[in-house]
Amino acid sequence: MLTTRYVNGAPNWLDVATSDLDGAISFYDSLFGWQFQSAGPEAGGYGFFQLSGRTTAGCMQATPEQGPPSWTVYFQSPDAEATARAAEQTGGSVLLQPMDVMGQGHMAVLADQAGVPFGIWQPGRTKGLDMAGEPGSLCWVELYTPDIARAAAFYHRVLGWETEGVPVPGGTYTCINPEGAGPDAMFGGLVPLAVDPTKVQSGAHWLPYFAVTDADATVSKGQELGGTIEMPATDIEGVGRIARLIDPYGARFAVLKSAPR
Repeated sequence: MLTTRYVNGAPNWLDVATSDLDGAISFYDSLFGWQFQSAGPEAGGYGFFQLSGRTTAGCMQATPEQGPPSWTVYFQSPDAEATARAAEQTGGSVLLQPMDVMGQGHMAVLADQAGVPFGIWQPGRTKGLDMAGEPGSLCWVELYTPDIARAAAFYHRVLGWETEGVPVPGGTYTCINPEGAGPDAMFGGLVPLAVDPTKVQSGAHWLPYFAVTDADATVSKGQELGGTIEMPATDIEGVGRIARLIDPYGARFAVLKSAPR
C-alpha cells in the first residue's frame, strides 16, 4: 500500500482543479476534515489541504478553458525533463512543460497514450505529501483505460512500473508497483474501461482513493454535501469496502475502508 516512503514511480502528490475554490474547500473540509492553507500570493491561488497540520493534497481554481474539474495524480520522477521526453517518445504528450516550483521541486503534466492526464513531481525541498495510507489521505490509485497492455507498456517505459495480475472474483486485477520494489509496494491498479458502463461514458482517467474509517458514513455525508454517488459502498473480498463519488463540481474520487489484514 501507499506510504510516504516515496520512491521513483510511486504517487507522491495529487491536487484537485475545481470551478469553485470556496465550494471545494467547504466540501472536503466537511467530508474529510481537511483545512485549506494558501501557498501564498505568488502561487496564483494554489493551496494545500491539510489534516492536523499535515498536507494531504493540493487545490486550485480552474477555468473552463483548462478543462473540467478533476483530480490529478503525480508520480515521483528523478528527472522531470527526461520523463517528459520519454512520454513523448512513447506515444504520450506534454500538457504542461517541466517547470521549477519556487524551489520546492520540478513538476510537469503529461498525458499517456490514451490521452489521460497525469503529473510528475521531481522532489526538491518538498518530497511529497505529508500523509498517505492513513484515514483522510491518499491510499490507492486506479487507471481506467481502454487497453491495459498498452497502458502497462507506456508506464513501464516512462515511469518504470511493473505489473502483476492478481486473481479476483470474476477475473484478474492488474496491480502496479515501482520498478524493483516487488508486490509489497503495490500502490494501484489498471482497470479495463469496458468493465463499467459509467466509466465508458466518462472516458479514460485516473481515480484517487482516500482512506476512511467508515465508507458508508462518508458516502452519506458526501451526498448530503451535494456530491454524487457513482458507486455505493461495496465490499470487495480481501480489499475492504469501497465507494466512488463525484464532488459537487465534477471531480471524481473514491474512498476505501481497508479490510483487516
